[in-house]
Amino acid sequence: MKEANKGGRRNVFALGLVSLFTDISSEMVFGLLPLFLIGQLGASRTVLGLVEGVAEMLGYSVRMASGTVSDRVQKRKPLVLIGYSLSAATKPFFALAGVWTEVFAVRVADRVGKGIRTAPRDALISESVSEAKAGRAFGLHRSLDQAGAIIGPLLAFLLFPLLGFTGVFYLSLVPGAMAVVILVFFVKEKLAPSGIRRSIAGNVRDVIAQKRFVALLAIMGLFSAGAFNFSFVLIRASDLGVADGTVLLIYAVINGAHALIGYPAGMLADRLGKEIVLSISYGVFLVSTVLMLISASSAHAYVIAAVFGIYIGIAETVQRAIVPKYVASHLFGTAYGLYNLVIGLSFLAANLVFGFLLDSSGIGAAANYSIVMSIIAIVALFGFQAMIRLRGS
Repeated sequence: MKEANKGGRRNVFALGLVSLFTDISSEMVFGLLPLFLIGQLGASRTVLGLVEGVAEMLGYSVRMASGTVSDRVQKRKPLVLIGYSLSAATKPFFALAGVWTEVFAVRVADRVGKGIRTAPRDALISESVSEAKAGRAFGLHRSLDQAGAIIGPLLAFLLFPLLGFTGVFYLSLVPGAMAVVILVFFVKEKLAPSGIRRSIAGNVRDVIAQKRFVALLAIMGLFSAGAFNFSFVLIRASDLGVADGTVLLIYAVINGAHALIGYPAGMLADRLGKEIVLSISYGVFLVSTVLMLISASSAHAYVIAAVFGIYIGIAETVQRAIVPKYVASHLFGTAYGLYNLVIGLSFLAANLVFGFLLDSSGIGAAANYSIVMSIIAIVALFGFQAMIRLRGS
């Protein structure tokens, strides 16, 4: 048993390294992409919201399929490998884009790759450790992942004056390829085949039958419908007077806060309760949105970035770690797929609405929309916790 636990920790660490190098590749690109779209290609902020929202939604939708398929075939690693390989191969094609629709096509391909890998990878992490240590496992993975998300923007910041958009986009292939190599040689399959291969529809029905999981998922979807992504923090920083090249440092602050909080948030969730820590993350998002609304100088942009990064680090760790608490292990892939589908649809709504309101009415209307949605979700999450206590865990 001790050796199995050690092997599971090694698997989590190896998957963390895969995510580290993948995020170096991704964030070299994504830290520049909003500026490339709006400044270089002349796209509007509504288009930015459309590109981010639709691409992410499609990626999240694919996670539903890949998660259920991994339960069906009782294999995780092949799908994880396909997903990471696709993302690594597509990002350099941003360098060839001349109009926003071409950026959109490459962004979709990259997010589809992420969609293919994410649910099976999260299921593989869950299978590598016990449920009681899921918070720590996902926290470690998030911290390693976000270490790459710090290094990536810093590399882009250093290389951009020398190489421009095109050179940075091409160079992103190198760390992406390193991630695939680590995955091939160091990550091991952990799902113990049961010999029973239920239909995909049957697995989905079994997950939906878990009423507490569905209720919690509805609350997370409601919150996510108001939770804009990092691109709008970067755009807000630019509006506050941060220079285009320096916006990459704002992105590094977001990812730095995310990396620092991931593992402590996971440990706290294991000890204090995952639902409680999840509600804390929603409160931190609420604070970041208020700061978006009231800030008036470029110095404030760094504070917004730090608070937003803390929110992301807690929420993305705990939301993934909480899934094994409410579903059986043979349904992990399907449960993570359904989780990602709901979050993705909500993400699309959030970014389209926030981008539209920002363009049409300004930061006041956009921020107030997110503030109201987050308050409703926080109240609903407190109600969910009260229901669990009354009925017994």
